[in-house]
Amino acid sequence: MSIGVGIIGAGVMGADHARIIAGQVAGAHLVAISDADEARAKAVAQETGAKRGVNDPLGVIHDPAVGAVLIASPDSTHADFAIACIKAGKPVLCEKPLAPTAAEGLRVVEAELSAGRRFVQLGFMRRFDPGYTEMKSLLNSGAYGEALAFHCIHRNATAPAHFDSAAAIVNSCVHEVDISRFVLSAELSAVRVIKAKRSKLAHFDDPMLVVFETDKGQLVDVELFLNAQYGYDVKGELICETGTISFGPTSNTEIRSAGVTATSLAPDWRPRFAAAYRIQNQAWIRSIVTGQPAGSSVWDGYVATTVTDAGVKALHTGETVAIAYEKRPGLYS
Repeated sequence: MSIGVGIIGAGVMGADHARIIAGQVAGAHLVAISDADEARAKAVAQETGAKRGVNDPLGVIHDPAVGAVLIASPDSTHADFAIACIKAGKPVLCEKPLAPTAAEGLRVVEAELSAGRRFVQLGFMRRFDPGYTEMKSLLNSGAYGEALAFHCIHRNATAPAHFDSAAAIVNSCVHEVDISRFVLSAELSAVRVIKAKRSKLAHFDDPMLVVFETDKGQLVDVELFLNAQYGYDVKGELICETGTISFGPTSNTEIRSAGVTATSLAPDWRPRFAAAYRIQNQAWIRSIVTGQPAGSSVWDGYVATTVTDAGVKALHTGETVAIAYEKRPGLYS
């Protein structure tokens, strides 16, 4: 059995997902690629072996040959396309964010509740990264006691031109929001944002320190530095009662020469998390076959947006902001 996949969005992420589905995922084949730029959709379709490239996203959703839909279109379109897929009975892998606001995210939650089952997996791929999954497994073993704090570093070489301080929290720190909830099995209950001295090479507040409290009394601190210049660098260290668990950037080679030891860093997130994307996409296809949901749910997407909304408020006010959620429906327990 091979599931026909339609992809909405043929930009950087949509094209990468098409390549992964076409060449690295078993049990799936590409049917259609849609993009507002039809020429781009056709080019990605030709490269990846999809049957066609079009500029009709709703046509892809309702195509009888499409059994599942991957949404990688602009952020503001995610909720509406996800709801259209739910109404059409099509499983979805949706890139983050679920929606620009928590209120819009709840619309997708309500659509799934009306349908009576989960259709949407959110693209928080770090839940499938070998470093994070091993960290969670080691913590859950109990060998190191309880987790007390989680140090996170998130550095990019350069930020996109359209980024501002709020975007750093909404689009970058959101990954640490989801992965800290996953690793710690905890909810984030409060957030504070501390601005460091601004880099001369940044056009917004960069770097920043975002500090969360969890409902278990733990601290999660995230150093955001999106104009670090030297490469993409994501690290994590979990502080436990009897030890620490940490990992850094993955590297394939180590060079020793002229008195220096060096390893290469990825230029952006895609090479660093290549394994996570592949494992995530395969898990999505497997979940469609088995009927057992995998990865982040639309509830996780709603929670992440609620947290980043509070983070932006904390950024602007300089205060610690409490984070409040709607009651979690039983579908997501």
